[in-house]
Amino acid sequence: MRYSQAFIHTLFEAPKEAETPSHIFLLRGSFVYPLAAGLYSLLPLGHRAVEKIKRIIREELDAIGGLEVTMPVVNPAELWKKTGRYFNIGDELIRFKDRRDRQFVLAMTHEEVVTDMAKQFVRSYRDLPVMLYQIQTKIRDEARPRAGLLRVREFQMKDAYSFHPDFEDLDGYYPRMFNAYLRIFARCGLKSTPIEADSGIMGGSGSHEFMLESENGEDHFVLCPACGYSANTEKAVGVKPGRPPCGEKAGEAPALEKVSTPGVKTIAGLMRFFEASEEHFLKAVAYVADGQLVLAVVRGDFSVSVTKLAAHLKAVQLDYAVEKTLLETGLNAGFLSPVGISGVRIVFDTSITGLELYIAGANEPDMHLKNVLPGRDFELKERADIAEVREGDRCSACGQADLQIKRGIELGHTFKLGIKYTAGDSMDVTYLNGAGEPNTVVMGCYGIGVERLLASVIERCHDAAGMQFPVAIAPYHIIISQLGNQPEVVAMAERLYAQLGSSREVLYDDRSESPGVKLKDADLIGIPVRLVVSRKLEKSGDVEIKIRQTGEVRICPERDLEATLEAIFKELEISIQNLPYMDERA
Repeated sequence: MRYSQAFIHTLFEAPKEAETPSHIFLLRGSFVYPLAAGLYSLLPLGHRAVEKIKRIIREELDAIGGLEVTMPVVNPAELWKKTGRYFNIGDELIRFKDRRDRQFVLAMTHEEVVTDMAKQFVRSYRDLPVMLYQIQTKIRDEARPRAGLLRVREFQMKDAYSFHPDFEDLDGYYPRMFNAYLRIFARCGLKSTPIEADSGIMGGSGSHEFMLESENGEDHFVLCPACGYSANTEKAVGVKPGRPPCGEKAGEAPALEKVSTPGVKTIAGLMRFFEASEEHFLKAVAYVADGQLVLAVVRGDFSVSVTKLAAHLKAVQLDYAVEKTLLETGLNAGFLSPVGISGVRIVFDTSITGLELYIAGANEPDMHLKNVLPGRDFELKERADIAEVREGDRCSACGQADLQIKRGIELGHTFKLGIKYTAGDSMDVTYLNGAGEPNTVVMGCYGIGVERLLASVIERCHDAAGMQFPVAIAPYHIIISQLGNQPEVVAMAERLYAQLGSSREVLYDDRSESPGVKLKDADLIGIPVRLVVSRKLEKSGDVEIKIRQTGEVRICPERDLEATLEAIFKELEISIQNLPYMDERA
């Protein structure tokens, strides 16, 4: 492709709202065009890169028996009501009515549609297992779209769904998909970290997120440097350090004491006031879980994990309780306590025991309680792990090292859905087993955001000058930068373009621009190999080769160019036969 005909319009500077490297370089490199917040058009360079990512995805899923389908983005609301997601998902699900007043949604995912498809065609155990996948547009009304393609409102997603005769068959298939994901990301030049994750609105018995460690990621995950244990911070479990016991038996502990604390509203202020550290306090947070008021109580040096709390409560909707709701129940925001209240469900974190004295709110303004003893002053009736793990907590898996908290970008997510969508109280999908008896179909679900994967590659592969694409997903393999318009220089560039174009994807920069502009643009758009043709080089019969990923520059005789490039690409291209992690199991 000739640059002058390629619809590439690079920018010297990115718009002010672009902050992350991928957002900046995608805009500057003319890969995407912003239409509105969270809505982007893919320009020719971006489209080519995305299509290559799709090809890798298709090759890996086809290799494990996947069958590609295409499902509509517009879904009848009746299907989503059967599973309850029509009511359970918030404003991010776009709902609308057509001209006949029939209700529809714009699909965020396609569990309902593919399950309805399976219900119609899966009749017998002979039809199972089967895995269907698609690469389709998804719509999600994100409240805060950010970071370019990393969080958007409309995007392309690879979503796959497997159907199985039982849980054992799902467990046997799941590692195949797990490994396919590792291969997909590795072929795109990324090393992903699989972590245990919460299933969220998808439901099911288990799931994994595949994370790319990145300082610009909005997710956090926990990693043990000793045993490799990894999990989302909201699901991770660490060893909670205890406190020294109060030193007295419960019956001999100091009496509960009410203390006036006027104007002391922050934890830092309370710590100074009582001359005590965080772990000596009880932290109480009020939530409304599916319409029920719930008080979550953790030790003061921990924070409540909303995900863990929702999972424990089996709550579909979990929100912070507003002050009006608290006042109606006789509670005071900022002074919440489990002491002396009734009629409210209270969940205590496992960090709280009956062996220590605590300081807590008094459920009235400007008052706190000292010498609070669990078991004496309130009943430890319902306890669960509802606290977020912290940096430096001991690993609960091996006990040998302190946990590290990393920032990352979610590349993909896999779920063991089980029978959440196929059960009789949902969409009721059954098959006849060998004995002619009806059994419920078991499901798995697996997603990858395609444009997000492109942005993640750039987050990982860039320098100050621009992008550094791996060969597998680069929009072009080679860019020829013609410096000067002398007839002999043009003739040499044209000769190389014709010669190399038969075996490689070549972008020929034939513009009448200065050498500085051409070389900067070549670095910006990140093509793996740059060839420079100039009057000086033409006279000596040489070509300058620059390898974008390393910055290495070589001078090569034109007669040796093809052999030299073949060796360079052999080094740059990722061997499909020797991918990391491909034999590991979930």
